[in-house]
Amino acid sequence: MRILALFIFLITTAEASDLPNIKNIVIHKVPKTYENVFFLNKKNEKIKINDFKGKLLVLNFWATWCPPCKEEMPSLDNMQANSSLNNLKVFPINIGKEKLNKVEEFFLKLDLKNLEPFFDPEVTLAKTFSLRGVPTSIFINKEGEEFARVLGDIDFNDKDFLKWIEKYN
Repeated sequence: MRILALFIFLITTAEASDLPNIKNIVIHKVPKTYENVFFLNKKNEKIKINDFKGKLLVLNFWATWCPPCKEEMPSLDNMQANSSLNNLKVFPINIGKEKLNKVEEFFLKLDLKNLEPFFDPEVTLAKTFSLRGVPTSIFINKEGEEFARVLGDIDFNDKDFLKWIEKYN
C-alpha cells in the first residue's frame, strides 16, 4: 500500500512539474473539440481552424480598449517569431467590433512585426469558446482540439511557459 501511495505521489509530482508556473492557465484533462470554427482576416476572408490541423494554434481574443491585451501583445508577437516554435501559428482575433484602421493603428503603435490581425465581427467565437473576458488565449493541438487556455494576460516570453508549450509544437 505504501509503495502504491509513493508511486501515485511521484507520478502526480512529475506531472505537476511539467506544468508552467502560471496561475491563470487551465489545462484540460480531456481536450475539447469544436465544429466549424472560423474567423475573418483583414480582407474579410474566412479562416477555418480545421485548415491548420497538424499545427499548434493559439487563438488570442483581444480588443484595442483592453490594457492587459496591449501589455501581452508584444510577447505574443515574440512567441510567433520564436524559432523553436516553428509549427506554431498565432491568431490574434479582435472581438471588439473595431474597424480595421483602428486595429492596424494598434498594431503599429506596438510595433508588432510577426502578427496580423483577425476578426470575429459577430462575436460568435466568444460564445463558442465561452469566453469570460479578454484577453483569453485558446491553445489548439495538432489534432484541432483545445487542450488549454489562458484566462487573462501572461508573458508569452516566460521561460517556463515556453518550455511547456514546446512539447506541443
